[in-house]
Amino acid sequence: MKRIAKFEKVSKSQFEKDWKDTFAGEGDLWEQVYESIKLPRRATSGSAGYDFFTTHDLELAPGETIKIPTGIRAWMEEGWVLKIYPRSGLGFKFRLQLNNTVGIIDSDYYNAANEGHIFIKITNDSNEGRKLSMKAGEAFAQGLFIEYGITFDDECQAERKGGFGSTSGTI
Repeated sequence: MKRIAKFEKVSKSQFEKDWKDTFAGEGDLWEQVYESIKLPRRATSGSAGYDFFTTHDLELAPGETIKIPTGIRAWMEEGWVLKIYPRSGLGFKFRLQLNNTVGIIDSDYYNAANEGHIFIKITNDSNEGRKLSMKAGEAFAQGLFIEYGITFDDECQAERKGGFGSTSGTI
């Protein structure tokens, strides 16, 4: 196995800003939540995915969506990408889905204006009326580091200037 990445927490000030932006009515909880953030980790030595954990208790009725500021950023070597998926069991039981289907975290996102803060937006797409309930610290998504290549004639020299969703403006 190649060791090509590491997870870190974003700064307290970045997390506070993002938490209050996401959960305006629960703004006072941010510091307690920040202190309890767990870095992603693999469950077993044979696991490919790194589990991401909920930052607080949550309930999602069928059709409901939540955007979770994870408090996590990922440094990785160039030539790698972190792909985020829902955990398989939650997808199977609740049709839990990421709103962007697969989250793509580029290596240069680490240096973005928002410190590379990874947000994960999920929807309970259950068609069986099942409510999803999770306690703080439970695994809900998984990230896989994947090596990628580029074309022989690729001459891209643009550098990331913004945060989430900013690379489309550099083309």
